[in-house]
Amino acid sequence: MSYDVNEYEFGSVLKLSGSERYEYFIQKIADWEELWSIRDSEGWGLMRDDSGKELVPIWPAEKYASACCTGVWEGYSPNNIPLDYWLEKWIPGMLKDDRLCAVFPLPTDKGVVVGPERLEKDISEALSQYESSFYGSHAGAWEPYENQE
Repeated sequence: MSYDVNEYEFGSVLKLSGSERYEYFIQKIADWEELWSIRDSEGWGLMRDDSGKELVPIWPAEKYASACCTGVWEGYSPNNIPLDYWLEKWIPGMLKDDRLCAVFPLPTDKGVVVGPERLEKDISEALSQYESSFYGSHAGAWEPYENQE
């Protein structure tokens, strides 16, 4: 099941700075273990930076990706990518193809441009924090019950 963004959150997040949207992106994909990009019948959508380097646009939820399917991306539609597949296949593919990531672009903003290695590191750190906080808060829950009568 994918993360469903409500209207209030959608509007509020769109007002965040690029770096704040990046942090939001990392946390949401760690929580939901999926991210989104856009594609049409010919393949995945790409952007270019000022030097011409290809950027892969990615979002934390379908609604944000869909909001960018206008202008040059009219006719594209959001597609989810499981996080484990992203880490196992996309990251090495982007390194091989010398592409960068455009994290959470908006129609009026390119988003935060990062290399695949940096994105992978930030995702891994968020996942490890998520796992340690989950297991840390449930540490005693798995101990056997001892009757103290």
